[in-house]
Amino acid sequence: MIIPALDLIDGEVVRLYQGDYEKKTSYAYSPIEQLKLYADQGATWLHLVDLTGAKDPAKRQLTLIAKMMDAVSNVGLQVGGGIREEKDLTDLFAAGASRVVIGSLAVKQPELIEQWLSKYGSEKIVLALDLNIDLQGNKHVAVHGWQENSGVTIEELLTRFIPLGLKHVLCTDISKDGTLTGSNTDLYTDLVQAWPQIQWQSSGGIGSLDDIAALTPCNVAGVIVGRALLEDKFNVTEAIACSLNG
Repeated sequence: MIIPALDLIDGEVVRLYQGDYEKKTSYAYSPIEQLKLYADQGATWLHLVDLTGAKDPAKRQLTLIAKMMDAVSNVGLQVGGGIREEKDLTDLFAAGASRVVIGSLAVKQPELIEQWLSKYGSEKIVLALDLNIDLQGNKHVAVHGWQENSGVTIEELLTRFIPLGLKHVLCTDISKDGTLTGSNTDLYTDLVQAWPQIQWQSSGGIGSLDDIAALTPCNVAGVIVGRALLEDKFNVTEAIACSLNG
């Protein structure tokens, strides 16, 4: 499944290079029209990151998110960005989000994730694990917008949450994000083989249709594509066809 992604700051479509707010590229697209375009081209799920809300939850772009969801009511929308407490979840669900994407909190307050998986169910939660992979192959989860290495491995988190029903995990190799240099296919192959019960979403590095084709043997459930679509490397229809044909 191809999952187009949009990052938003103050209503503007942007891309950050490897999560750095100082390395921002802005695009002259209407967020609502862009999501509608992706849906019209065949996307059944869309991924939205509220970077304004990530910095300050009080400024979460709920009104815009609600308008975007109304504009593409025939597709699922997963939304992330600075989830810190339960009200952040309920506000996003009220705005129309189908799933909420949770990152650093899974490391900082894992007991909350346990509660939310139980209360809202596995279909409502996507765990976003951003990885720093060292020379020995250890997969450490980064937090706080990738600025801090938590010292916690992906294996530790999965061992904790899978028994509680965790189903959806979005995994990013930080070194690949925003680079258009291809995905870390070895990583996703390993993850899918080790935890086949998880619906894995790959994220980072997609720059061409060849990069999408390279992921097909990995058997990931979803492929997040952001910058390549914004820069017209290909469109959603082409990406879907490529993913199906391998």
